[in-house]
Amino acid sequence: MTSSAFRPLLVATLALSLVGCQTAPLTGAVPTLVAQSPATPANPARGPFVAAANPLAVEAGMAVLRRGGSAVDAAVAVQAVLGLVEPQSSGLGGGAFLMVYDAETKEVTTYDGRETAPADATPELFYENGRPLPFMDAVLSGRSTGAPGAVAALALAQQQHGTLAWSSLFGDAERLARDGFTVSPRLAGMIAGQGQARTRWATEYFTKPDGTRYVAGDTLRNPAYADTVATIARDGIQALRTGPIAEAIVEAVHAEPRPGSLSAADLAGYRPIARDALCRPFRVYVVCIPPPPSSGVALLQLLAMAETPTAASVLAEGETSADAWTMFAQLQRLMYADRDRYVADPAFVGVPVAGLLDPDYVAERAALAPGLTGAATAGTPPGGIFRAPDATNEPAGTSHLVVVDAAGNAVSMTTTVESIFGSGRMAGGFFLNNQLTDFSFSPTTAEGQPIANAVAAGKRPRSTMSPVIILDQQGRLVGALGSPGGGSILAYNAKGLIGTLVWGLPIQAAFDLPNLVARGSGFGADTARFGPSLTAELAERGIVLQPNTSENSGLHGGIWKGDHWDGGADDRREGVARTE
Repeated sequence: MTSSAFRPLLVATLALSLVGCQTAPLTGAVPTLVAQSPATPANPARGPFVAAANPLAVEAGMAVLRRGGSAVDAAVAVQAVLGLVEPQSSGLGGGAFLMVYDAETKEVTTYDGRETAPADATPELFYENGRPLPFMDAVLSGRSTGAPGAVAALALAQQQHGTLAWSSLFGDAERLARDGFTVSPRLAGMIAGQGQARTRWATEYFTKPDGTRYVAGDTLRNPAYADTVATIARDGIQALRTGPIAEAIVEAVHAEPRPGSLSAADLAGYRPIARDALCRPFRVYVVCIPPPPSSGVALLQLLAMAETPTAASVLAEGETSADAWTMFAQLQRLMYADRDRYVADPAFVGVPVAGLLDPDYVAERAALAPGLTGAATAGTPPGGIFRAPDATNEPAGTSHLVVVDAAGNAVSMTTTVESIFGSGRMAGGFFLNNQLTDFSFSPTTAEGQPIANAVAAGKRPRSTMSPVIILDQQGRLVGALGSPGGGSILAYNAKGLIGTLVWGLPIQAAFDLPNLVARGSGFGADTARFGPSLTAELAERGIVLQPNTSENSGLHGGIWKGDHWDGGADDRREGVARTE
């Protein structure tokens, strides 16, 4: 197969925007290092199929599909409901990356809805008295909010791939907001928390007339949200760019403490970006992810390292093998070291995408895995411009959804407000993002070395969000998955892919595997899920597990099994995967 035969691999937009990052054609034989299952489906993959983090959102998506809506149409409805019933994770005031598969053309397109920094932003955005702010002070400030992009990205995708009227996609969200929805246990736990849950905006929203906070089982109404989605349904994305909703966003951002500079002009000028997906072979499959500023290239790098002979042989031992888990951890360390140094907004920084995936460089990095002790250091990929390692804090507050329609079109979308309830500020019944804290607070190291992910006006912060579309070698849909998890998203997605594509597990079993996050010198894990025997074997190999302190996983997705969807929804969240 050549790049001309498989259009997603052209990556034309990426080649124009990245310095020294031409994408190599997908040619040559696919490695056959371990036993493989046939990737070619007996019948083309078809929906309806929806997997998302809340049953109400899944039902909203299924309702759109029943009416003949496309996968993108349904994704709009799912996001609108998620922003209401799971506001700690995503919403109208946040950002997203969408991967859209067109079954007719076999093209995969990325819609970049990442937020942008205001025109007045400087590299010292989060400085005060000459020093970076404490992280939570920055989160709770107005400075943390970028121009939101999730709805804009959905609107652009729906314009190009929708079949129903935009105005018809928000009915379930409006109804649930006006009539009320049942507070879930997970949302109740977040409401009872601190930080953003205690701002004056959140306190007003989450406090009942008797002065107590909403708890699980209560009915929560949000008439302001109902009015907002009704306006968006009527006026489209322009409702978030100008007019009362946009004015309310600016007012909330400019409120004390520490007002931000996001302006009406910033909102009016925001535009999502349609980019060609970045696709590479993995075993008998093709895995597609968004290009930078998503960190998906790091996920592809890990998969490429996993196919080198030594790594593939060890991983083939399966999910019960301490050696396989050790190899998985070491490959993560190498992946994160490179990602933390090189990935950023390609409009501002040259990202060596081709270099990070260069076969010789991949082999060189993978060869370090067996003898690696302690934190890995970044390598020097071809075309890489030296940058200092980045230590951006990437906290909780993200969700993932997958939709497939009756024609076989698919959406894999990771969506976020960044931290739990974003900045804790609200406008129009929804929370605003704190996405700008995904930038490095310091533009340079103490030694003066530049950091790729530093703040700049109009820049999109680096994102770990990396929604996945899986194809066969003929470009036909095989599956889709993704996860929230802050900086751990790459580890979670890699676990899901290896669990189902290498270890041959049903996708639910792959999602239910214990999480292992190896970034730097430590190993965060679902310690209870590993069990005492495997934990002891890992410790003997230098993999001493500690409780995972990052946001936990929320993997959602499915694999086409020839005549049906093998769907999965991470049992660490409240979602479901449904087909009919």
